[in-house]
Amino acid sequence: MASSPSSLTRRAGSEGNVKVEDNIELTRTDMTKLEVDAIVNAANASLLGGGGVDGAIHRAAGPELLAECRMLQGCPTVQGKVTQGFRLPAKFVIHAVGPLWRGGRDGEPELLASCYRVCFSLAVANGVKTIAFPAISCGVYGYPILDASRIAVREARAALKTLHEVERVVFACFTEEVFQAYSRTLEL
Repeated sequence: MASSPSSLTRRAGSEGNVKVEDNIELTRTDMTKLEVDAIVNAANASLLGGGGVDGAIHRAAGPELLAECRMLQGCPTVQGKVTQGFRLPAKFVIHAVGPLWRGGRDGEPELLASCYRVCFSLAVANGVKTIAFPAISCGVYGYPILDASRIAVREARAALKTLHEVERVVFACFTEEVFQAYSRTLEL
């Protein structure tokens, strides 16, 4: 259950970082600067970089990330692969390929939920205790942000109840629009 606004903890010196629940945080920041065990890359199927979050992660991690991604030979939709973080503060990057929004007629909600579950599974397999997520599929893949935030939060809460290895989930929102959607979902 979400905390009430009066019980939220703001961290001094952060860019809108809010502790929402014991293990869930919401922040408006560049996720490439977060000090967590793993960040999730909203990747495309090639894993070779792109725009948005994907491009920012590749730029911040350096050319070594691209070299490792080339060896992975891509990734199917709703699956994920793990690489080192290289020049990022995060030890790992979990590359997740979310679904393309087609109006909700092609099972996109379940596909997106499955994408989050895959990320949590890969996190546990790699000893990740702290993980940061962007709004997967909400950029060029066109998923409605509020709908996607509801799925992301639901899956994070479910994972935190059953996967005791994961201690903290951070939703890193790059834009105010995404931050506001997650705030609504988390009842802030």
